Amino acid sequence: MSASAVFILDVKGKPLISRNYKGDIAMSEIEHFMPLLLQREEEGALAPLLSHGRVHFLWIKHSNLYLVATTLKNANASLVYSFLYKTVEVFSEYFKELEEESIRDNFVIVYELLDELMDFGFPQTTDSKILQEYITQQGNKLETGKSRVPPTVTNAVSWRSEGIKYKKNEVFIDVIESVNLLVNANGSVLLSEIVGTIKLKVFLSGMPELRLGLNDRVLFELTGLSGSKNKSVELEDVKFHQCVRLSRFDNDRTISFIPPDGDFELMSYRLSTQVKPLIWIESVIEKFSHSRVEIMVKAKGQFKKQSVANGVEISVPVPSDADSPRFKTSVGSAKYMPEKNVIIWSIKSFPGGKEYLMRAHFGLPSVEKEEVEGRPPIGVKFEIPYFTVSGIQVRYMKIIEKSGYQALPWVRYITQSGDYQLRTS
Repeated sequence: MSASAVFILDVKGKPLISRNYKGDIAMSEIEHFMPLLLQREEEGALAPLLSHGRVHFLWIKHSNLYLVATTLKNANASLVYSFLYKTVEVFSEYFKELEEESIRDNFVIVYELLDELMDFGFPQTTDSKILQEYITQQGNKLETGKSRVPPTVTNAVSWRSEGIKYKKNEVFIDVIESVNLLVNANGSVLLSEIVGTIKLKVFLSGMPELRLGLNDRVLFELTGLSGSKNKSVELEDVKFHQCVRLSRFDNDRTISFIPPDGDFELMSYRLSTQVKPLIWIESVIEKFSHSRVEIMVKAKGQFKKQSVANGVEISVPVPSDADSPRFKTSVGSAKYMPEKNVIIWSIKSFPGGKEYLMRAHFGLPSVEKEEVEGRPPIGVKFEIPYFTVSGIQVRYMKIIEKSGYQALPWVRYITQSGDYQLRTS
């Protein structure tokens, strides 16, 4: 059993639009949702599921909207929540931003989409690329006499249309790794993980089958490739796009799929390995007789010398009562942002192995506030192209299509900062 009806409410709980799929719950029941929500908020017991008698409200908030599904007992809650989040994703792709105004401006398309997204309470076509083939931005209906549903919807490969043709067949593969790091004041790494995604941009004709080979440790062990020469990585929490044949991956770790056309995220993974901080920060703060403060920050690139970190931004916290800033940097530029109580030190290009200094001088009022809390951590943003911190590699990309055309796969590696913080004393 799934959703009975779906409502989109404004921030005050007034229904903007709704769709009754089963008719087994009165549409007026939605009037109980907002009072229940406010009551739970006051009690400090807010939950994603609220109940009124036999009716359950499963809800999410997005921007200034509430998306609410009503169900009776024994509903598959995880399916309903997945549907609500997928609805947000589809509407956001149609209207760029999903908010009250975009719903009001696109009532016709929203109704059409709600009709296609779900049928009798069960999710149906939820891929926006497929929906855009027959529900257009202008809300035009297809001519009568023609089939309203494109073959893709009834096709076994519902995420890809037949008859796609390109003059030049290419696949672009982006391996993007974000480094999450927390270092405490004495230099010990408290948290360290890599969150990776593999994104594809596919310009291929026909119905190609792709096979992607990674230096995956489990695969290497299965095939006897593990050894000192073959460096491998152990992927955790692997999640795939729906196009990947999961049974094939479970059997022999082969990533085999017929791809959607254009951009999509093929997979994501996590590695909880200890990462050496790629950009290491040391800072010293000195206060002089309640009149001025001097901050010295040293940044060092602890990655290989052939690589370069681009767009580096180091945000250094300063006392909230500081004024009259003066800066001296060995490279880049520093800017004081009083509304955030930070200095942003920007370095356009930071090669591996290099070390840079920034000195800041601030005046302080004659009466200094006592520091109740410790200093916030220093944050770092960066992007290092042609580099992965985990050592993951695309070993091959095979493209098999019955017409037998030649296609070029292009691979790009990028490492970037995720939540990257270094605490200071």
